[in-house]
Amino acid sequence: MTHIKTTIEISDDLLRRSRIVAKREGSTLRTLVEDGLRLALKARKQRPSKQITFPVYGGSGMTEEFHDARWERIRDEIYRGHGS
Repeated sequence: MTHIKTTIEISDDLLRRSRIVAKREGSTLRTLVEDGLRLALKARKQRPSKQITFPVYGGSGMTEEFHDARWERIRDEIYRGHGS
């Protein structure tokens, strides 16, 4: 297994509590973070993705181009040309 160094920003309180748990368990912060990420990814994989239903007011709904588009695509189009 390959390991990559990275930097993450977390709140001071979460870091403090994580270090306490890791020390109490005779573990490391790295192991605790990896365990947490594995659990979070597993939980997200098991959850079915929710289909967003957009309200329609006096029109025919989404254009064909966006009918089956993911939210990220729709959001990107909404904000295109308006910021970063």
